[in-house]
Amino acid sequence: MTVSVDLSKLHIDDFTPHKDAVFELQATERVVLLKLTKVDPAGNSGRQGGAFSLLFVGPKADALPQAIYPVKHPALGTMEIFLVPIGPVADGNGYQAIFT
Repeated sequence: MTVSVDLSKLHIDDFTPHKDAVFELQATERVVLLKLTKVDPAGNSGRQGGAFSLLFVGPKADALPQAIYPVKHPALGTMEIFLVPIGPVADGNGYQAIFT
């Protein structure tokens, strides 16, 4: 059993050094590689560590639906992240996660 990271403890600074890194998303029957392309502050939501937005880019083929997915990174561990498809971007399909 994989232990998930507590999302409430994550800050923008946890992700900033991993911009352009590859994350593994576990879809129902396959692993999808996502590249973290953007890490932006998203105002002050009252959330400890502040609000922030992550933009990932995945392959052009087989866009994923909006859902909570296990997303794994070697330094950050496995996180259950709610990803929203934002449509095609230059390098593939875009997905956004907002922490508020």
